Amino acid sequence: MASKEITSTNTVEAADDVSAKIVDRSDADSTHTRSSSPVAQKPKQTWRSYFWDTLDKSPEERRFLFKLDAVILTFASLGYFIKYLDQVNVNSAFVSGMKEDLGLYGNQLNYMVACWTVGYVIGEIPSNMLLTKVRPSIWIPACEVLWSVLTILLSKCQTANQIYVLRFFIGLAESTYYPGIQYVIGNRKDELAKRSCIFHASGSIGTMFSGYLMAAVYTLNGNNGFRGWQWLFIINTTISLPIAIAGFFFFPDVPEITKAWWLTKDEIALAKRRMEFEGRANRGTYTRAKFRKIFTSWHIYALTLLYIFFNNGSGYGGQPAFALWLKSEGYSVAAINSYPTIAAALAVIFTYIYAWTSDSVFKGARWPPMVFSGVVNIITNTSLAVWNIPAGWKWFCYIIGSIGGGISGLTFAWAHEICSDDNEERALVVASMNEMAYVVQAWLPLIVWQQVEAPQYHKGFITMVFIAAGLIVTSLTIRVLHHRERARKLQLASIE
Repeated sequence: MASKEITSTNTVEAADDVSAKIVDRSDADSTHTRSSSPVAQKPKQTWRSYFWDTLDKSPEERRFLFKLDAVILTFASLGYFIKYLDQVNVNSAFVSGMKEDLGLYGNQLNYMVACWTVGYVIGEIPSNMLLTKVRPSIWIPACEVLWSVLTILLSKCQTANQIYVLRFFIGLAESTYYPGIQYVIGNRKDELAKRSCIFHASGSIGTMFSGYLMAAVYTLNGNNGFRGWQWLFIINTTISLPIAIAGFFFFPDVPEITKAWWLTKDEIALAKRRMEFEGRANRGTYTRAKFRKIFTSWHIYALTLLYIFFNNGSGYGGQPAFALWLKSEGYSVAAINSYPTIAAALAVIFTYIYAWTSDSVFKGARWPPMVFSGVVNIITNTSLAVWNIPAGWKWFCYIIGSIGGGISGLTFAWAHEICSDDNEERALVVASMNEMAYVVQAWLPLIVWQQVEAPQYHKGFITMVFIAAGLIVTSLTIRVLHHRERARKLQLASIE
C-alpha cells in the first residue's frame, strides 16, 4: 500500500493497477476502471443504510445480495430455529407433565441439559475444522437430519437414562450448526452484524415457538396413547425434517467452492471479489506454523473469554427459571408455557436493535451493545438474587432479563472482522468461542442452577452478576487490543 506522501499521479496509477487486478481475477474481457466495478472496495453508506445496507449498493450487487439473503439467511434462520426448538423442547416437556410421568424429582433436568452440552462440546471444533475441507452443503444438512430423527425418539423414552443418551447424541449433531453457519456466512463488515443477529434471533423465536407449541399440543394429551409432552417431540421432528432435507438443495457453500444452482457465474465471481475486498482469506491448510500463529495471538483467548461470559451470563444455565417460578405460583400449563415467550419476543426485538445500531449509529463498533446488555444483566440478576421484591418488578426482571441474549451475533461478527485475514484461524476461533462457552455450561449449572433450588436460584443469580461484569470488561479490553492491532497494521503498510 502506498504511503501518505504519495503523489497524485502515483495514486491514479495505483488505482488503475488495483482495477486491472480486479479484472484479471474475474476473467473480464476488457479493461475497466474501479468505478465500473459492481463492487466498491469501500462500501458507500448514506442514511438509507440505516434501514438496509443493500440500498446503497450497485444494482448487480443488490440482486446478488437479495438472492443470498433469500436463500442462505432463510435457510440459516430456519435451521437455527429448528436447532433451538429441538434443544429447548425438553424444558417445555419437563414443566408440562414429563416430570410427573417419569418421576423426575431430583436434578434429572440438570443432567439432561448437561448431557446435551457434553455432546455439543465434543463436536464443535472437529466439525468446524472439517468444514475447511468438506462441503458445508453436505455436512451441515446431514447433521440436521440426524438430530431431527433423534428428537422423535425422545417421545418413546421411559427412563431418565434413555433421555440422557439421546440428548448427548442430539447435542453432538447440533454442534455442527451454529459455529458452522457463523463460519460460512459470507458478508462484508457493513452487512455482517445485521445478518448474524437475524440468524441468531431465530433461536429466540425457536424458544418462543416451543412454548406456544407445547401449549397447543397439550390438547392432544392422551391421543393415540401419547401424553402431551410426547406429542411435542413428535411434532418437532415433523417440522424439522423437511427443513433439514431442503438444505441439501439450497445451501451455497463458501464463495471459493460454491456450485449453487441459483447463482450465475458472474454472481459467483462477484461473491469472490467481495471477499477479496474484505480481506477474507481463502481456505488453506493447518500446519504447525499456523497453529503457532493462532495460539500465540490474543484473538483466540480474548474472543473465547468474551463468548464464555455471554453464553453463561444469559439463559439461566439452561433452566426454565421463569416457567418454574410461574409453576410455583400456581399458573396453568398454558400460562407456564406462554408467558415466558414474552421474554423471548423481547429478546428478538433487542437483537435487531443491537444489529442495526452497531452497523449504523455506532459505525461498525460492536462493544456498545455488549456493555449495555451487561449493565441490564447486572440490574435484573441483582434484583432476582434479593428475591423478596415486588411481584411487578420480578415480572419485569424475568421479561427484560433475556435481552442480553441478542448480542451473540455481534460477538461472532466481531470475531469475523478480527480474524478475516486467516481462514483457518477464523474457523478455529469461531468454534473455540462456542466450544469453551459450552464447556463451562456443562458444569456450572450443576453447581449454581440446581433444579432442587428452583425457583429461587440465589447462587445462579449472583453468579450472573459477576459474569455480566466480566462481559463488560472483556469487550472493552478487546476494543483496545483491536484498535492497537489495526494501528500497527496500518503503520506497517505505510512503511511498505
